[in-house]
Amino acid sequence: MIALIQRVISSKVEVDGKTVGEIGKGVNVLLGVEKGDTEGDIELIVDKLVKLRMFPSEDGSKEFDRSLEDVNGEILVVSQFTLPASLRKGRRPSFDRSERPERAKELYEKFIKALRERGFKVESGVFGADMRVYIVNDGPVTFILRSEELKKPRNSKG
Repeated sequence: MIALIQRVISSKVEVDGKTVGEIGKGVNVLLGVEKGDTEGDIELIVDKLVKLRMFPSEDGSKEFDRSLEDVNGEILVVSQFTLPASLRKGRRPSFDRSERPERAKELYEKFIKALRERGFKVESGVFGADMRVYIVNDGPVTFILRSEELKKPRNSKG
């Protein structure tokens, strides 16, 4: 599972010209589900996401001091089928690593549910829809979380 996280002042997603999800201060999460991902991958990403120190301290003295939990940030989650794409060969992306739509939708919905169960305001796009995502990136601050990286021992160099 891959989550591209952007710290935002605000973000919204539209489908057919209508806003379907909108947040203020928090994070925009573009979520890519890979073949073989499980509920365990959701927990790894969610736990890291809500505790990651990506917001400045109250007095502004430290750039990365507070987490989503600390600032009571909002979350906009948008499915992103293209994140697991391989660009290694040729000029056309390969989506062989992307999970099939039925399973990806199931895990996407469970991801959103897991965040809501932790008490966050969570908005979302529409899985599989053609969407327009508007992101007012704060910083800019952008991180990539990959569950396969989070599974590795901390002292691993590989």
